[in-house]
Amino acid sequence: MVNVAVIDYEMGNLHSACKGLEKAGAIPQITSSPQEILAADAVVLPGVGAFDPAMQHIRERNLEEPIKKAIASGKPFLGICLGLQILFDGSAEGTERGLGVIPGIVRRFKSEPNITIPQMGWNQLELIQSQLTLWQDLPRDPYVYFVHSFYVDPVDKSVDAATVTHGSQTVTAAIARDNLLAVQFHPEKSSDNGLQILSNFVTMVKNQQNLLISR
Repeated sequence: MVNVAVIDYEMGNLHSACKGLEKAGAIPQITSSPQEILAADAVVLPGVGAFDPAMQHIRERNLEEPIKKAIASGKPFLGICLGLQILFDGSAEGTERGLGVIPGIVRRFKSEPNITIPQMGWNQLELIQSQLTLWQDLPRDPYVYFVHSFYVDPVDKSVDAATVTHGSQTVTAAIARDNLLAVQFHPEKSSDNGLQILSNFVTMVKNQQNLLISR
């Protein structure tokens, strides 16, 4: 049994993420309780919308420290879309301070002829950390679904787990550092590839559970 806390801070359709996790074999629980977040086997931080309201809602609900503690605890943690961006120091979209878990800034795509902002629809990933469990059993350069005008720019590029090219710009599409994973795209909207990614995340949680049991 894999219990996943899906953090509710009123920024996005949490039920889509939960349905994807259920299909992947997890038991998701939508919550804004610090105790439930820290007690869960894994944590998912989804999000849709703007950076500043997201951080304001997180701080109003006293969720900043529980999120950081959950990541520091070593349990598997997955950020999705805005849930990736708010892990960074700040954003060109607003003035609020981000969580600062990953050094770097969120930037806006540059305007170019013949490309649309936001990037909306299917695009291909270039998998950087190809041996990452999150990418297991995916096709080469898998298509996933994006909706975003801003992208993360980490100071340390070694955290890049995948990139995506939009127009002439190749930007970070996913990061991975130890137990912390986060993606700019929406796995819950990415058909079979997205379900595989969520299943791989659940597999990571199960592997960690088995490791703890064997100790």
